[in-house]
Amino acid sequence: MAKQISKNSEYIRFDWAIKRILRDKTNFEVLEGLASVLLKQKVTITGLIESESNKDRREDKGNRVDVKAQMENGEQIIVEVQLSRESDFFQRILFGTAIAINEQIGMGKEYANIHKVYSINVLYFNLGDGEDYAYHGKTVFRGITNEDAVLTLNKENEQKYLANTTKPITSPEQVFPEYFLLIVDRFNEVAKTPIEEWMAYLKDGIINDDTKEPGLLEARKKLEYMSMSEQERREYQDYMISVHAAKDVVETAKSDGFKKGVEQAEQKALQEKLKSARRMKSKGYPMSDIADILSLSESEIAAL
Repeated sequence: MAKQISKNSEYIRFDWAIKRILRDKTNFEVLEGLASVLLKQKVTITGLIESESNKDRREDKGNRVDVKAQMENGEQIIVEVQLSRESDFFQRILFGTAIAINEQIGMGKEYANIHKVYSINVLYFNLGDGEDYAYHGKTVFRGITNEDAVLTLNKENEQKYLANTTKPITSPEQVFPEYFLLIVDRFNEVAKTPIEEWMAYLKDGIINDDTKEPGLLEARKKLEYMSMSEQERREYQDYMISVHAAKDVVETAKSDGFKKGVEQAEQKALQEKLKSARRMKSKGYPMSDIADILSLSESEIAAL
């Protein structure tokens, strides 16, 4: 029997929700559901981590992660939403995990205290060449002369790790970061599996009426458009106008492959954001909210 899709409800887009709603502890279940589907294990988030990089200027490259959370066993989850194409995006997510790792260990601490990091990236643009819409990458050490040989830990290594973590570690891949890339625009399937149901929501805001999937069930209750206040709906509409305008000009120029065109498009995108910021500022929205919604610095908004 086909799953029923809601035709009367409109759900808030994930990229908006993660900036404004999903950071609240009462809404962690939505992020837990997405992580559980990808990691294929039950994920429980104990809290958000205040990154050292988030204390710097908004323009700082270290401040690019949307959510960084910690699980019960100490492992960390990074969730980032990216709307427009970046040619160096692979280096960017590598940098994000490097910061998360570096911030875990202070002077005098042993390396065994470093917990695994999972990087979940929701991309609203095409990245690389490939036919799938969801990718998973992790580090596995294979033999050079015998590719069937996979390096595992010896007893001494295992005892060292087991003394510092609540999760048994028997292979190096359980230590190194793992990456998930969800390329939203490539998804064109009928939602039947858990990951397909999530992709349908990420792309079109569709959640099956009879969904039983972790996270989506909670999203139906907490992310309905009409449940927002009038001011929240106005902010959301301004955000969506800005997103679509910025994405159109950037994607058009970047598809041409000309540096000058890219620079011009990025400037146009910034102007669209500033136009939305000026409109929101005139309506009395707090400067911090405008900066968070449109990913602008407060100094840029103050200058309007």
